[in-house]
Amino acid sequence: MRPLTEPETAAITSLDHDGRGVARIAGKTVFVAGALPGEQVRLLRTRQRRRHDEAVVLELLSASPQRVTPRCRHFGNCGGCSLQHLSHEAQLEAKGRLLAEELARIGRVEPETWLQPLTGPAWSYRRRARLGCKFVEKKGRVLVGFRERGSAFLAELEGCEILAEPVGRLIPRLAQLVGELSIRKRVAQIEVAVADTATALVLRVLDPPDERDLARLRDFEATHAVQLYLQPGGLDTVKPLTPPATTLSYALPGLPAGIVFEPTDFIQVNAGLNHQMVERALELLAPMPADTALDLFCGLGNFSLPLARQVARVTGIEGDAGLVARARANASRNAIHNAEFHTADLSADVSQASWARASYDLVLLDPPRAGAREVLPAVAAGKPRRIVYISCHAGTLARDAGILGQQYGYRLVAAGIMDMFPHTSHVESVALLEPS
Repeated sequence: MRPLTEPETAAITSLDHDGRGVARIAGKTVFVAGALPGEQVRLLRTRQRRRHDEAVVLELLSASPQRVTPRCRHFGNCGGCSLQHLSHEAQLEAKGRLLAEELARIGRVEPETWLQPLTGPAWSYRRRARLGCKFVEKKGRVLVGFRERGSAFLAELEGCEILAEPVGRLIPRLAQLVGELSIRKRVAQIEVAVADTATALVLRVLDPPDERDLARLRDFEATHAVQLYLQPGGLDTVKPLTPPATTLSYALPGLPAGIVFEPTDFIQVNAGLNHQMVERALELLAPMPADTALDLFCGLGNFSLPLARQVARVTGIEGDAGLVARARANASRNAIHNAEFHTADLSADVSQASWARASYDLVLLDPPRAGAREVLPAVAAGKPRRIVYISCHAGTLARDAGILGQQYGYRLVAAGIMDMFPHTSHVESVALLEPS
């Protein structure tokens, strides 16, 4: 980027939602990548906008006591992490503040109780990821990894400290593998799924590999004990390179057969944190044996199936028909007969669906970043005793908690963060709401 101004000195007052330091210079907000609250820095503005500017740190004049040395050599260039320079304890505090600010600013609500943060593994934790893959003409080789910070270019990585093993250390070998293929310019991405049972890598191939390519791919599989899949088109075209592939699954307490999934399915990124998250959700729901429960955005049954062990009946609703089919299969594998699953578009009006007209004692929501606004009328109509909301976006949780409070008479009993993505600015949280 071309600098837009001369170097300036500024005090950093806070962090923004992307993990950048925030400064005020001559009345204008400046977001400073790599700076932390309490620090004095020399910076250079790199982009000007009407309401704010963006800048990078040239020199650290006084460091925050919460600053630590990043573990990854690529930190600052790679966009996969944004907070490795901040101590883990301070990361949790910053995410907690952000959640509180969003709840107050957007939802105009405050929990009666703040829950202790849930934490799991902070390194080598990311079992699901989508890595870019590109042959770079100027470098004469393939790059595999995340995008550079603030850029569309791929970062040049020798490894990754947050990707689950063995993938974190295989990045250079994956780049070398693709570089040896005849279709090196036609491999667009590599999707990662690390199960308890196997490691799956899905190569998005825009042209079919030839026989020599296939031999190289099979050799890589055998050498590194991974399963390669090829995806020439949509998700329905994903096929194992060497069938039959080992079934992918992960463990959850109370489910002897675990949760089985396909390599491109959504699963919670951090396995250790997911165990704790399910336990906390059940604890907050406080299920009783005669209860009926509704699990919206249920996916593979991550919450539905453990919950079914403790209640009379669970109804799971999900927009992806493939996930619904696999949720049913997971129930069967675990000998769970009191859980039913249905496909429905939860961003549309569901008021006429039979499941939406039923009453439930408990409701669990686990929506995508867009939140659950459209389905809240159906949730509130049955007047559940407890609603637990699992959120991957603090802003939409705040909005929906405000709606439930102001329009439907629910109070925010408890809320807290869950550190699903350590060293990044992602804020995952959980909230409990009950009738006022």
